[in-house]
Amino acid sequence: MPERPASQPPASVHSLWRLRGYLRPHRWALVVMFAASLAGVGLSIAIPLVTRALIDGPITRHELAPVLPLGLLALALGVLEAVLIFVRRWVQSNAVLGLETHLRRDLYERLQSLPMSFHSRWQSGQLLSRATTDLSAIRRFSGFGLLFLVVNVLQLVAVTIVLLTMYWPLGLVVVAVAVPIIWLSMRFEKAYVVVSRRVQDQQGDLATQAEEGAVGIRVIKSFGRSDHVAERYDRAALELRATSIDKVRLSAKFWTFLEVIPNLAVVVVLLLGAIGVGRGALTPGELVAFITLMLSLVWPVSSLGVILAMSQEAMTAAARVLEIFDTPPDIVSGELPAAARRGHLRFDHVDFAFPDAPDQLVLRDVNLDLAPGETLALVGATGTGKTALTALVPRLFDVTRGRITIDDVDVRDLELGELRSLVATAFEEPTLFSMSARENVTLGRADAPDDDVLAALEIAQAGFVHELPWGLDTRIGEQGMSLSGGQRQRLALARAVLSRPAVLVLDDTLSALDVHTEKLVEEALSRVLSDTTGLIVAHRASTVLLADRVALLQGGTITHVGTHRELLDTVPAYRELLAADPVPEGDLHPDTEHDCDHDTEHESDTAHDTEHDSSEEVRA
Repeated sequence: MPERPASQPPASVHSLWRLRGYLRPHRWALVVMFAASLAGVGLSIAIPLVTRALIDGPITRHELAPVLPLGLLALALGVLEAVLIFVRRWVQSNAVLGLETHLRRDLYERLQSLPMSFHSRWQSGQLLSRATTDLSAIRRFSGFGLLFLVVNVLQLVAVTIVLLTMYWPLGLVVVAVAVPIIWLSMRFEKAYVVVSRRVQDQQGDLATQAEEGAVGIRVIKSFGRSDHVAERYDRAALELRATSIDKVRLSAKFWTFLEVIPNLAVVVVLLLGAIGVGRGALTPGELVAFITLMLSLVWPVSSLGVILAMSQEAMTAAARVLEIFDTPPDIVSGELPAAARRGHLRFDHVDFAFPDAPDQLVLRDVNLDLAPGETLALVGATGTGKTALTALVPRLFDVTRGRITIDDVDVRDLELGELRSLVATAFEEPTLFSMSARENVTLGRADAPDDDVLAALEIAQAGFVHELPWGLDTRIGEQGMSLSGGQRQRLALARAVLSRPAVLVLDDTLSALDVHTEKLVEEALSRVLSDTTGLIVAHRASTVLLADRVALLQGGTITHVGTHRELLDTVPAYRELLAADPVPEGDLHPDTEHDCDHDTEHESDTAHDTEHDSSEEVRA
């Protein structure tokens, strides 16, 4: 299982600042949000001042007439404040959800555009956590934390100025309270960013294990390893739990401190305020207003811990998301359209090494020339680079040296979408998606009419889909686990055939089929391959007979190219590779019957083992 990259960019305000472009489409909503919030702050200050006027005026002088107007004014201000809160939340919800949607769309498009070399290095759970948990953290901060971080600071400053103006000795109490809070906040920020990153990374690791457990459930159960896998998952979950508890413990200490300090400040204000009223330095109305304003600061101060924690999580999340956006693609689309569809495929002195092992060549000086409409079978033992060679045609990877051309145009010069409409690939391990059978088959050609879909299913001998509960509209489970291996391969083959490519690449696509079904598929494929250029990875002699020519790949190099009969007669290594799978007489062409006899004479148990060992193509 590939590990996530070790390098982790530091979480900082700069990470969030780089995502500011996603806020631009919602700038007017942001203006309304901030305006409503600031107006709310002004109202929260005005209401206690009206209360002071009410107490020090008509109540102190025992005048009833002014009570009603001042009371209605306080009520109106309170209702207006509630309306502003409603407006802010209404506008806020649309803006932040739009931000998250656009960011999620771009992140998914980025993941789709990054090459196979990127996906081979990253755990799927790490990518999943970035596309879900991290984006949610950014949304929460953008819609709540950022707003109240600004508004609460402004409220603290404004209320403190009002309090100092009203009665400066009590105002100094508020200022004195702010000093330890600022100091503690700075310490909290440094510690929290570390533990927050660790929690988010461990959540990604846990998601990877959960996904692997679900996808590989058949293997896990068949080997009786459910307990072992559950123990691994439990260890990862306990590790995440321990780190999360550290995170909660750190937050709890900080928030407790923030709760205690304001409450102590209120006690001090009550004591000093009562003394001030007794000495005549402060009116009763001013004391009530002072305490009310002081209490209005409890939420901004106590929420500071939540907002700072939220900001750290958002900065960490932004840094993790930017790891994906900042990954430079090593496969860049060309600009040329695919003008011709003859399908003339050439490998011209091709070398290839995987990006994570540039010094270890998998393919060396590969030269092949497939004429339009010609079918070439690629034969070789396990580890010789057959799958790597086929992956170079649609540019899942790029050549290290040399070039591959289609109709005399370097595939690197073609626009990627155009190239991959020219080339269709069916893999030995087919991937099916959690969608209907029809959607899986038409993935490469969404506008295909029903007649073409049915014809492709017939070629691939995938008529079993008509027996599913809802036929072609039956939803296939994730990874197609409800189907057998042969059924999955046949649906994948139908998908490739339906796209009507100029070049059809079959990477041992028939390996999971029984002999009878394989024969039917091969008979139908022979008609399809007469109209397209075919490159077939073959392990069985019967599959080789589909090809006009055969290329033997040994040690990453094409050592022999010729007809099946020529290689049988002249290349012992080729005979040994196919000796374990002699072709039944009924499958031979008339001019190759004596090859079968020659082939069968070399059959042995050792060769039989070699065939089975080479039934699965590995990367290198």
